[in-house]
Amino acid sequence: MMSETAADPACTVPLPGSALGGPVSHAVSRVARLHRMAAGKLLKGAGLYPGQEFVMMHLWDAGPVRQSELIKAVELDPSTVTKMLQRLEQAGHVRRCPDPADRRAVLIEATADSCALHSAVEEAWTNLEEHTLHGLSTDERTELVRLLAKVEKNLCVQAGDCPDRTEHAAEQSPARTEGAAEQSPAAQPAHAVQ
Repeated sequence: MMSETAADPACTVPLPGSALGGPVSHAVSRVARLHRMAAGKLLKGAGLYPGQEFVMMHLWDAGPVRQSELIKAVELDPSTVTKMLQRLEQAGHVRRCPDPADRRAVLIEATADSCALHSAVEEAWTNLEEHTLHGLSTDERTELVRLLAKVEKNLCVQAGDCPDRTEHAAEQSPARTEGAAEQSPAAQPAHAVQ
């Protein structure tokens, strides 16, 4: 019988020698990669690729915005956002329209048809949260959010780009994690990453 501290060998890689000075950074990188893969599996059912949901979330919340504002809000490379928008537009989830304040500018907005996608994205993120935090108590989830907010702030300072949302996210996230802790474990994702 395996002890609770024994790791699953299929998901654990020994720390490379060159990463001995950064075991936490190595762990964060691995967790981020696995999190993105899990998100990809869950979002595939909604017809989205990882990252596209951030574009849609922003458009649903903010309404029509210029592409430059969207790029800043989702914190992705402009060429990546352009490609995402092309795919989302082809799928009928977003449209471009003239900016009434400046006819030379174009606004990006979510279409009415994308509203059906909203519940699929919400469900995918709820399932992702439960898969990610399965086995953690409400207190552990709250502490993890607090610690990740500190790590994010450190990285923002290092990168020279500190969005205002860091402190705001830390204030709101514990309530969300408490709600997630009360949910029963979600069904395993049935879709493969593409």
